[in-house]
Amino acid sequence: MDVSHIVEKINGLFNITNKEIYASESGIIYDAIKKVKKIGYCVNLTLETIEEARKHGVDMMVTHHDAWDEIYGLREACIEKLADYGISHYYNHLPLDDCNFGTNDSLLMNLDLEIVKRTHEWEGFHFGRIAEYDEEIEMNDFIIKLENLLEEPVKFWRFNDKKIKRVGLVCGNGGSTTCLKEAVENNCDVYITGECNLYTIQYAQFKGINLIVGSHTFTEFFGIQSLALKLNEHMKELEVVKLNEEHYEANIK
Repeated sequence: MDVSHIVEKINGLFNITNKEIYASESGIIYDAIKKVKKIGYCVNLTLETIEEARKHGVDMMVTHHDAWDEIYGLREACIEKLADYGISHYYNHLPLDDCNFGTNDSLLMNLDLEIVKRTHEWEGFHFGRIAEYDEEIEMNDFIIKLENLLEEPVKFWRFNDKKIKRVGLVCGNGGSTTCLKEAVENNCDVYITGECNLYTIQYAQFKGINLIVGSHTFTEFFGIQSLALKLNEHMKELEVVKLNEEHYEANIK
């Protein structure tokens, strides 16, 4: 199957209201111009995940992130390795954060939370959510539930003694105080994201909102998995495999 045909099927899964932003936040990074029988999915495009794709005999990678511009030279190195191995690559970033089967919605669904509001809007896309439980849950029980789901330890700061009912979430990089402010304004008991800095913690303390920080990668994993499985549903002739990534982020928080 051609790469362009697969991308067309992926695009059909999204309600594209802003074509310009959608095109700038998703697309083919490298086309090996060969038929695709096996797709490998993961969150990040790195030299290590490309090596994983090679080991699994993958013809095409589908990731949430392109190679980061901040890692100077990585994109060029990735494209060179993709070309060497004859592996095509497609990524989908902001649209996957926004859609109803993407990063935020998939994580909340796996935590048995009900989404009540789409938040953190940019150019018509929403990369955050507010969600609730029917019944309150103890903070410690919630942390255990989240760690079991992410399969990694999380960092947390308890700045109130409430049980958890209302949750604010920005998967990935929601560490700015601007992102946290929206959770505060929506009266959340806890805010979850995949990045933080000193300001995030101090602002959470100042406003008395509990803070939980996982890793950028694994808070977003369930979105790219959902996309890959949906693609497999529509194109059953494709084999879809998960590409493993290191949990090193958990050690640097």
